[in-house]
Amino acid sequence: MIGVAILGAGDIANVHIEAYRELAGRCRIVAMADIYVQKAREKKEKYGLDCDVVEDYRKLVDREDIDLVSVCLPPSDHCKAVTAFLRAGKHVLCEKPMAPSLEECDQMLEAAKESGALLSVVAQNRFKADIMRTKKFLESGALGQLYFAQANSLWWRGDNYYDLWWRGTWAKEGGGCTFIHAVHHIDLFLWLMGDLKEVSAMVSNQNHNNSEVEDVSISTLRFESGAVGLMVASLLHHGEEQKIIIDGEKGSVEIPHKISVNRQMPNGYPEDDEDQQAAFEVAFQSAGSLTYQEHCGQIENMISAIEQGTQPLITGVDGRKTVEFISAVYQSAFTGTKVAIPMDRKDLFYTREGILSKAVRFHEKKKSVENYADIGIKVGGSL
Repeated sequence: MIGVAILGAGDIANVHIEAYRELAGRCRIVAMADIYVQKAREKKEKYGLDCDVVEDYRKLVDREDIDLVSVCLPPSDHCKAVTAFLRAGKHVLCEKPMAPSLEECDQMLEAAKESGALLSVVAQNRFKADIMRTKKFLESGALGQLYFAQANSLWWRGDNYYDLWWRGTWAKEGGGCTFIHAVHHIDLFLWLMGDLKEVSAMVSNQNHNNSEVEDVSISTLRFESGAVGLMVASLLHHGEEQKIIIDGEKGSVEIPHKISVNRQMPNGYPEDDEDQQAAFEVAFQSAGSLTYQEHCGQIENMISAIEQGTQPLITGVDGRKTVEFISAVYQSAFTGTKVAIPMDRKDLFYTREGILSKAVRFHEKKKSVENYADIGIKVGGSL
């Protein structure tokens, strides 16, 4: 039985708790920690947990009954907590984004390497049936050469969203919609399309006056494969319509699921190739289904990796790639330059200090509240 500790009792902790409870035959929550200890006690009562509650997570580092730690803290606190538990030999599942800087990501990766403990970063959208099928469909080579991809990470958030004490600041949150919201789609983009080669970007704050950070960003991309791409992130879109489009030599595939195939008429204009589209649909659907999905799917995958001594599907290296993408967006936007990938210590935006030295504060944060009522959140968007 795998003993689990959960750090942070905010909204996202609910999702982790529910997943661990669904997998109760293989794991058990033995401890929770939050600086607002009453929040953790309320979670314990809400879910009927038989676990200890502490204010300081450092009291849990050396507990022998803890094998796996879910880190559900603000991003600025990830590195310190994750490295402490990894060095103590605990496996860690860290909420996204992995950390506000590549330097911190590398510290976390080094701690995992030194201890041999597993490190996974949450990217729960990979564990949706149609998204997993899309990955396998692309890996089959059915679309031929990939030419162009676009991701729309479109959300809507009201002014009150940024009243929470750690949100809307470069120092505490680490960024705006690119960092906190598009992280879902950036992970999928890189997973589906492969490594990046270069990034050019612009960012802005159009409608959130209690926030230092951006609420819209637009990035043009070139992948190592030669494909090009466009990434749009926003907190301004009523309806939160999110989409990934991948155009290849032999057809196009989208998330939410859609496959399109055209052939050219003598004048070069398109007509539907219904037979090929039907064949692609058969191949797509043959990729199978998932027993567990989203957060529960990733947590089950992490537990299986611990049990079997294997690597989880999503590693710390994957989490770093997403932060690298985001760091490149900010470096490009705030310095007016094209950024080459991979980024390393020579890049100004490799460190948090470098980011804070150049990031534009769009507005001054003037309102701050400690907590919101536990009214729930939407997880993972509409993909």
